[in-house]
Amino acid sequence: MKHSILIIGACGQIGTELTMNLRQKYGVDKVIASDIREGSEDLMRSGPFEILDATDYDALEEVVAYYEIGEVYLMAAMLSATAEKFPERAWNLNMNSLFNVLNLGKEKKVDKIFWPSSIAVFGPNTPKKNTPQNTIMEPSTVYGISKQSGERWCEYYHQKYGVDVRSIRYPGLISWKTMPGGGTTDYAVEIYHEAITNGDFTCFLKADTKLPMMYMEDAIRATLELMEADGEKIKIRSSYNLAAMSFTPNDIAKSIERQLPNFNITYEPDSRQAIADSWPNSIDDSQAQQDWGWKPEYNLEKTTREMLMHLGSVKKPSAE
Repeated sequence: MKHSILIIGACGQIGTELTMNLRQKYGVDKVIASDIREGSEDLMRSGPFEILDATDYDALEEVVAYYEIGEVYLMAAMLSATAEKFPERAWNLNMNSLFNVLNLGKEKKVDKIFWPSSIAVFGPNTPKKNTPQNTIMEPSTVYGISKQSGERWCEYYHQKYGVDVRSIRYPGLISWKTMPGGGTTDYAVEIYHEAITNGDFTCFLKADTKLPMMYMEDAIRATLELMEADGEKIKIRSSYNLAAMSFTPNDIAKSIERQLPNFNITYEPDSRQAIADSWPNSIDDSQAQQDWGWKPEYNLEKTTREMLMHLGSVKKPSAE
């Protein structure tokens, strides 16, 4: 079995942190980062990196053969808000890159694949509260349509060709290490940066827009736990629901105010409001808990303290 790992889209919000975590766990030389452009200085200095277009099958196949890749994490995608501006480009990137990686699995050139889905697969007719694993999925965004289609193809390739592909429906993700890249839940990262630099924030969603969210450390840990789980435990080959917390912009603003009393938030909803309105406000992830033991560690208060501490405004509590 081949043991090297390839991350495609390593310069993105999740890809950057995933790369660093995998390198720490498996060794620098065993984890190959790749993207269509170079990433942060920390990422570039941390280990091997290849400029790679995920839609170019021949180039991808060459990198996989050269480094003797066993596992692929396909993190390259055009996210929800950006994809609405460039629908055809988003579809081509999101789907062609997936087909390329699935075909590598079909041809036994890689052993295991991770591909992220999203709560964007759900739509306006999906039950909003405790959205079940199996439910109505009628996504109304290009990103959601591509992710729903991707889920079906992942399951098909597993059933038809035995491809070991695994997936999580990520909620909105919050990280202090990397800025988000054009998603509808980006406000939940930007708000912390603005709270520290300006003391106020103008939110592009309404105050009461409740969405499922997760601190990045939980998301990375969930990804690694899923990939390390025994294949027999993975009952779902489309994508697993995953949950940690759900909150509104008003909730997150209040949690910041408890640390920074002078913080002020205003609301100017834009086109992203319609996208957010089509998504669930909470997720039932009991299947992930049951199959591979998923359990989140971060709630909103803990996330806010971590974010503000790392961004420089709140001192780390001393151990007592």
